[in-house]
Amino acid sequence: MNLTRLLFLFSTLFILFSCGPKYALKQSYTIENNAWTYADSLRFEFNIADTTTLYDLLLDIKHTTAFSSQNLYTRISTQFPSGTRLSKPLSLELANAAGEWQGNCNAKSCTLEIPIQQGAYFNQAGSYAITIEQFMRDSVVNGVQSITLKVIETGEKRL
Repeated sequence: MNLTRLLFLFSTLFILFSCGPKYALKQSYTIENNAWTYADSLRFEFNIADTTTLYDLLLDIKHTTAFSSQNLYTRISTQFPSGTRLSKPLSLELANAAGEWQGNCNAKSCTLEIPIQQGAYFNQAGSYAITIEQFMRDSVVNGVQSITLKVIETGEKRL
């Protein structure tokens, strides 16, 4: 292979791998012993400088195939730079109506990306915190392996 082709190959690979999503946050928590308790709230902190940028907020849920429910009830709270805090219950649908797991599954576990808000904007510059709590009837939910929150810049601006 001559030098020109080699440089072209490396340049192409560099361009392909450098063009990924721009994360304001990508943070994961591993749930110890796959048992998520009421006391184990997950706190994600990040800073927002530009209040005109739009973001997608996505959750990656990894659970065992022995998880006993079709959905996972959570409570998501957002703390704004001003100190204001808003909370909302959110049901995460892990299986379809026929009981088949959604997402990427193997014999032991499934990983599912769930959009929780798309095209969102943060109207205050500063430090934000998003807290996710399990909100099921049982104080311990077995089978949840990990949760990842991704806050991704969409590349668009709000009007």
